[in-house]
Amino acid sequence: MPEGATQPRRTDNTLVKALARAFRWKHMLESGEFATVAELAEREAIAPSYMTRVLRLTLLAPDVIEAILDGQPGSEVTLARVLEPFPMHWAEQPVHFSWTG
Repeated sequence: MPEGATQPRRTDNTLVKALARAFRWKHMLESGEFATVAELAEREAIAPSYMTRVLRLTLLAPDVIEAILDGQPGSEVTLARVLEPFPMHWAEQPVHFSWTG
């Protein structure tokens, strides 16, 4: 790349789709549309354990979510990586994902 040029942002569509699903599922559970994760997972035809891991994405810090949506987090923040256990304390998440924000 030429000197002074910035790296174009590349949004990870798989990760964005997982975030959207997580917040949609959270809303469906909180609204009472489905009583349990198992019930919703059956409706969505996916394993409850996978749904639980995806639902954890709703616990990501707002700045991490914003960076993901803006295509800023870098190659370390992938769907596979965010589905692994991560710190619940928002201030620790950027460090955990090797992203400085």
